[in-house]
Amino acid sequence: MTDDNLARDQEDEQVRRVLILTGGADAPGLNAVLRAFVKAATDLDLQVYGSEHGFSGLIEHPARVARLTPSSVQGILPKGGSILGCSDRADPFSYQVKAPDGSERTLDVSERVTAKLDELDIDILVLVGDGETIEIGLRLANMGVAVVGIPKAIGNELAATDLTFGLDSAVATATRAIDALHRTADAHGRVMVLEVMGREVGWIALMSGIAGGADVILIPEIPYDVDRVIAKIGARSSTDHSFSIIVVAEGAKPLGGTVSRIGDAQQSATQRDEGPGVQLAQLLEGRIDHEVQATVLGALQRGGSPSSFDRLLGTRFGVYAAELCYHDNTGQVVALRGQEVISFPLEAAVANLKRVPPDGELAGVARAIGIELGQE
Repeated sequence: MTDDNLARDQEDEQVRRVLILTGGADAPGLNAVLRAFVKAATDLDLQVYGSEHGFSGLIEHPARVARLTPSSVQGILPKGGSILGCSDRADPFSYQVKAPDGSERTLDVSERVTAKLDELDIDILVLVGDGETIEIGLRLANMGVAVVGIPKAIGNELAATDLTFGLDSAVATATRAIDALHRTADAHGRVMVLEVMGREVGWIALMSGIAGGADVILIPEIPYDVDRVIAKIGARSSTDHSFSIIVVAEGAKPLGGTVSRIGDAQQSATQRDEGPGVQLAQLLEGRIDHEVQATVLGALQRGGSPSSFDRLLGTRFGVYAAELCYHDNTGQVVALRGQEVISFPLEAAVANLKRVPPDGELAGVARAIGIELGQE
């Protein structure tokens, strides 16, 4: 996707230009954001451009940037992924390049990005991305770039916003997986371990585990005692229940142990260690009278058509971001607080991770209905 005629014409010198990109990994609802932003910004007489594959479209030569109009985003609302493409490798402050001898090194190419934005006469850079993308935006803002951020994190870890788009779809996908595992676990009398995404926070695991009727939920915020997990399985086996379902967040770890793996997008599959789901299965084998099987749900949580909630939230975020651009209210990130969409300074968006409170309401609900969380 390229545009060979990006030079600003004399007649539109007063028209402000905004460029939007989708950084980090994909999330359900990204296209809803893009659709809403393009439509709302165009209606506000802003010219919208898109950078392909995150910052790559601005870093690489030739640049891959194109004009976006309402016709460009027609029909994309129910689609997963991003029509612009995503990249979790294109950090302009730490950009990997390969030398002629095959070795790799990292370079700071941020000035190349700012120079390209100047060359294209871009007035405002709009970043749709996770915490790392917003941090890049903050650093660019400190270099004089006008930035507006839209938070994207299926794990819901950004503290500035109550909810991020993509979470609802990811939880729904994980819940359907738990439903399916119930059937095969019951049929074979197995202990089924399902590893879900979330990196350093346990929102997906806790929410899907409650919704799917899991027996054990293990999250990063509560290091687990494997003996309590074994006791829970034994208690179920002493009744009419010959199976158990365990949901494990990818950042979960046993007491005194370490995280087996938090998925690094820049590692190949052969470079990654076995994850916490397999780690738990190994801890259980030989200590319970059940066959144990581990399933890693992985990227299925990012794919597919976004839920109606994520489409709506993404649309709200896109419209609000367009209004921020129109009013030149930059250095801000869109956020949902309660039922209202508002904005916060970029700094606030990346200040803290939003972790699951171990003694919070949601954890209390899980304990109240008999779900084992690995600790009291």
